Amino acid sequence: MSKKLVQGEDFYINKQGLYVFTAKYLKERGYCCKNGCKHCPYGFVKESTEKKKSV
Repeated sequence: MSKKLVQGEDFYINKQGLYVFTAKYLKERGYCCKNGCKHCPYGFVKESTEKKKSV
């Protein structure tokens, strides 16, 4: 049985109309999806797709 998500506790809707999971929800889920979630409680940061300039 799935838990019903609660707006403001498990997610919120940003100005662009996208659903954003909270750190609380992501932590309770129990694993990192490695998608670079805005509130990732596991510290995962997705690398930028921009090419780095060499000096």
